[in-house]
Amino acid sequence: MIIAQDSISLIGNTPLVRLDGPSRESGCDIFAKCEFANPGASVKDRAALFIVRDAEEKGQLLPGGTIVEGTAGNTGIGLALVANARGYKTVIVMPETQSREKMDTLRALGAELVLVPAAPYSNPGHFVHTSRRIAEETEGAIWANQFDNIANRKAHIIGTAEEIWTQMEGRIDGFICAAGTGGTVAGVGLGLKAKDEGVAVGLADPYGAALYNYYAHGELKAEGSSVAEGIGQGRITGNLEGAPIDMPFRISDEEGLYWVRRLLADEGLCLGLSSGINVAGAVAMARELGPGKRIATILCDTGFRYLSTLYNRAWLEAKGLTVFPWLAGNEGA
Repeated sequence: MIIAQDSISLIGNTPLVRLDGPSRESGCDIFAKCEFANPGASVKDRAALFIVRDAEEKGQLLPGGTIVEGTAGNTGIGLALVANARGYKTVIVMPETQSREKMDTLRALGAELVLVPAAPYSNPGHFVHTSRRIAEETEGAIWANQFDNIANRKAHIIGTAEEIWTQMEGRIDGFICAAGTGGTVAGVGLGLKAKDEGVAVGLADPYGAALYNYYAHGELKAEGSSVAEGIGQGRITGNLEGAPIDMPFRISDEEGLYWVRRLLADEGLCLGLSSGINVAGAVAMARELGPGKRIATILCDTGFRYLSTLYNRAWLEAKGLTVFPWLAGNEGA
């Protein structure tokens, strides 16, 4: 048993698990990085730590300073925890459409939470632009800028990709996940390609995002919509520039929910919809690569963050999504 030197050291070095159901269904070995094991219960802890360290090293973030960020929630939670450990304040701007659990968590962690109406990126009221303005107007503040700050993807080149390579003993045929900021898919992709150019890198893109069409047809074009939080992108962010995407897939919410349901009922993993979309993407990649391949993906966060949405019968029905069988007869759901 290794003793961590401080709480920051608990970020990263997450377990890798072989997923039995997806592996059997696809004829490949599908492995998943358990990012819900991070202190903030999501993969975004990694980016949060590297963004803060980068700002410190550049002399931009001084003792007692403030970190401002626009986020769907998980990066804000990671930043709040790292900030608490480092002695900083946090201001988090979030669309009001995100789950209640994320809002309550951020407030509980001591972050100042600013909620704004959901808006397209072209709108000045978009949560990213709002957070930038707050940072500019706050003395001693930095703007984390997770979408275009490549300290984000550096966390995955140095950390996540190295861990996956080591855990899989260098025997990996493909890696796939969704993109929000693009830091994870680009960083892990670049890190694994540096080890072996033959590793296929895939994108699991939800409906409503534009990246599938960009990587498949060269055009940023969105179609449909998704209820998934924290993933889906309509532009090439700083973190996505140069991302080595070989195999783009479009994944529906129902495909993702199928695996959220299966992984909880059959394997005891309670996950968010982005994780389900990633696993659906891994199965799609496996079928294209052929039997016997070894593929890795990301379990982004815990399903406990979505009890009022994804695991709520009334919410699922309102969205026209399949209700989990065990919720269908639960009057309290």
